Amino acid sequence: MEAHLYIQNGETVYEPVVQGSITWETQRKGQPGKCTFTLIPDNILKIEEGNALRLDVDGTPVFFGFIFERSWNSDGLVKVSAYDQLRYLKNKDSYNYVDLTAGEVIKMIAGDYNLEVGELEDTGEKIIRNEKDKTLFDIITTNMDIAMMHKKKIFVFYDNAGKLTLKDAENMKLNVVIDNKTALDYDYKISIDSNTYNQIKLYREDKNTKKREVFLTKSSENINKWGILQKDESIDEGVDGQSIADNYLNIYNRPSKSLSIKDAFGDIQVRAGCILPVILDTKDTVLKNYLLVESVTHKIDTGTHTMDLTLKGANIFG
Repeated sequence: MEAHLYIQNGETVYEPVVQGSITWETQRKGQPGKCTFTLIPDNILKIEEGNALRLDVDGTPVFFGFIFERSWNSDGLVKVSAYDQLRYLKNKDSYNYVDLTAGEVIKMIAGDYNLEVGELEDTGEKIIRNEKDKTLFDIITTNMDIAMMHKKKIFVFYDNAGKLTLKDAENMKLNVVIDNKTALDYDYKISIDSNTYNQIKLYREDKNTKKREVFLTKSSENINKWGILQKDESIDEGVDGQSIADNYLNIYNRPSKSLSIKDAFGDIQVRAGCILPVILDTKDTVLKNYLLVESVTHKIDTGTHTMDLTLKGANIFG
């Protein structure tokens, strides 16, 4: 495996000397892609914040972003952190839109913030929203989450080497098998401590009557087992509150399961949002299913490529 970093400052493009490994991190929701590395400085290299940076692996661009931070240690080495375009979605703004899909919202925001757009799959769900003083991430994610609830699909929003991209997770399946040979160090967890709810209570205020409309659904069986674990949330006007409550119960009325893997054999195709086949004997149970990558950190060094993964169930409805 050959990895090359290129940094452009003005009209000059540098390929700096890197000490140790290059890391590339992606998370499925709410965070930009990140590339970090340590440089050996010299008298020629002149870089600064805002410079464009590209990481190529075996001749293919896998990351394109901009330098946001540099730090120096006592040895004079320079640690550099760069983020992809999603970093700019941490800005806050207000949008009032009618009948737009997630892809159309992404295009609208990208146009306002001079961001590059690539492939945007149609979620098939047109949304009406009035968003005030929200992060751009939240505005886009809210639209995607509503589409997920109605279409029963997971959509993944990411930066594909410089192009904002939206895909159905089912179209991001890879034949990169995680098993006891590739995952030498893992942690498998089953929990009802977070993201598990057996009672859903949704509500909205009627502007005309000034009364609160409540939609409630629950699992008596799991309340008897676990006690009441309630999700309480306000909803907008014009949405089917009972249908959303039922869908929430279908999603959250179960223990959450997560699999963390350290130092697996690296594959540069793997990014957050991909779906991987997992065949793993955890001693307590044998996993044999497709899992969704929640986050991945690639560590690329001379002749060595490993990755740390966090995965969860790929089918949110069953």
